[in-house]
Amino acid sequence: MYRRHLLVLALFLAAGCPTLRATEPDKPKPVRLRVLTYNIHHGEGNDRKFDLERIAKVILSVKPDLVAVQEVDRKTKRASGVDQAAELGRLTKMHSVFGKAMDYSGGQYGEAVLSRWPIISKRNVALSAPQGHEPRAALSVRVRVGDKGPTLIFVGTHLDHQKSSVRMTQVRELVDAFVPSKAESTNPKDAGVILAGDLNATPDSPELKTLRKHWRNPTADKPLPTVPVTNPRRQIDFVLYRPLANTRWRVVEARTIDEQVASDHLPLLVVLELTP
Repeated sequence: MYRRHLLVLALFLAAGCPTLRATEPDKPKPVRLRVLTYNIHHGEGNDRKFDLERIAKVILSVKPDLVAVQEVDRKTKRASGVDQAAELGRLTKMHSVFGKAMDYSGGQYGEAVLSRWPIISKRNVALSAPQGHEPRAALSVRVRVGDKGPTLIFVGTHLDHQKSSVRMTQVRELVDAFVPSKAESTNPKDAGVILAGDLNATPDSPELKTLRKHWRNPTADKPLPTVPVTNPRRQIDFVLYRPLANTRWRVVEARTIDEQVASDHLPLLVVLELTP
């Protein structure tokens, strides 16, 4: 009788008892990020018209989550006193912040970041510019992806357009500011650092080669020219990403938007998939 009970129990366990099975934890779900970089030429199109509504329509056409915007005027005479970062935020219904690179035309000139999600914090880093060169900056924000998703750092910048040596200095400053082993601005729990903007350098340049030691370039194997807007021949606008905190990133899509009037640069869209 005892042996029979043992046999029944063994068969029961072999068949699998629901109450004794170890439950598997839920696997984290991938999150998609739609990232856009756009040099808007201070809102002036190739038809010489200032039209932020046109710029906003281009941005909204690809439903981005994060946008790095370069050549942004804030209350300048040139832009009729408009705070372009705030106005783009209103037109796109996205959160917006402005980062000054320099004073200009009775106002300010620099970068903007638009985010579908609330901005937790921001930081504006001045980049070196010798006499005779326009001051430049890197505007970074920390955002949480969705309600319960990971946080990440998003950096928008615009590097010097005159000399490679100046850009290389600015690249080293970006590394010092935003590579976690050196940077105070990152957090061990951040899922990654995305760097986007008009870098005024081509994919095979020393500047990009240095950045690729720390960030990945989704368009490295197949460059996507962004200038000039008619018959584009060179890619100088980029979205680069750096995974952190044991996260996995995958490039889903990378493409330019064929808009030849709103600005003198084509916008670049990169879609990333993040798995915590």
